[in-house]
Amino acid sequence: MTAPAGKNIVVITGMSGSGKSTAVRALEDAGWFCIDNLPAPLLLKVTELGGETQRLAFVMDVREMHFLRDAPKVLDEARRAGHTVEVLFLDASDDSLVRRYSETRRKHPLSMKGTAAEGVAKEREALQELREQSQHVLDTSAMTVHELKRQVQSRFGDAASTALAVTVMSFGFKYGVPPQADLVFDVRFLPNPYYVPELKALTGRDAKVAAYVLERPETQTFITKTKDMLDFLMPNYVREGKAYLTVAIGCTGGKHRSVAIAAQLAQHYKQSSNVAVHTFDRDVDKE
Repeated sequence: MTAPAGKNIVVITGMSGSGKSTAVRALEDAGWFCIDNLPAPLLLKVTELGGETQRLAFVMDVREMHFLRDAPKVLDEARRAGHTVEVLFLDASDDSLVRRYSETRRKHPLSMKGTAAEGVAKEREALQELREQSQHVLDTSAMTVHELKRQVQSRFGDAASTALAVTVMSFGFKYGVPPQADLVFDVRFLPNPYYVPELKALTGRDAKVAAYVLERPETQTFITKTKDMLDFLMPNYVREGKAYLTVAIGCTGGKHRSVAIAAQLAQHYKQSSNVAVHTFDRDVDKE
């Protein structure tokens, strides 16, 4: 007996050490039925046994010996059976991956007799084709586990199936541009509250700082023009099949201007039924 077609399946794969376990736990918390380290040939069997469960997430990677050989065929078979299958590929820089293995003192699965760097290089080469074919690619180099969880849930949460999932993120350029950003806006042209003694220790979440930033005519002009651009882009992105959008607003340190403006933009789109908005202040708590 086979289960009815039409299940939503997310296959989580990517580089070892990139956060796949965190990602699958995020989907489990969002109500998905999840299995870690599933052998590729068992994917269709699990969908048959899943009963009424419509959302399934599986971690599949190089820990399973024949993963690269079996995965493309299995994913095609699942799609032909009527299931919606998306691949989430988690990546990170070589330096980040090597550092994570050093910190955890674990062996890389492809370098049991060599160094972590050698294992990372082998795995990256082996997974290159799969990465290019994945519907979702997330670079987790600069993410905490909490940031990764929010990113995954924003893409595959309940709202993601009916509306464009938009993350409005504030950040500080001194800590680097977020690699997951689709659109980046620089608000360093505005006066910096950091240099106002009574505002320096506050953040853009505080009313005094928000007022200092938002009440300026140039800020309101920027917000109006940015809304106009997003209003034009969003339906076009949706028409081309884009399910998520990350809008990053950057200032110097990510504590004042970008935080206030990101909140203002997010509040505007939270009133729309066509957009599921999430906010994320990446650097607001950094020294």
